[in-house]
Amino acid sequence: MLLRGLIGTVLRRIRLGQGRTLKDVAETARVSVPYLSEVERGRKEASSELLASICEALGLDMMDLLSEVRFELETERLAELATQPRTIGFTALAQTELAPRPSLSSNAVGLHSVSMAAA
Repeated sequence: MLLRGLIGTVLRRIRLGQGRTLKDVAETARVSVPYLSEVERGRKEASSELLASICEALGLDMMDLLSEVRFELETERLAELATQPRTIGFTALAQTELAPRPSLSSNAVGLHSVSMAAA
């Protein structure tokens, strides 16, 4: 999703959480109702001045808006990662990087006589 869509989603969620109408917030922010609606739907990219005005109308600090948008981005990213197939892979190691493997010594009497010789 585009940044403007995430900002709009957060603004709408906050407005609805406050039980406020588009008309009420638009009047307080001094923007038209259709324009605020377009911002909330992610169709218009609001300037920083307009975002500050909308935040003020909602009693919201710009930093809090950006924190909420960041949370939305992280949530969206985690959702994407959750749907990707998981693969287990190992990088190829050179023989010298491998740990020594236990092997039976040639003069071993039983399984308890194990030496750590590199294969």
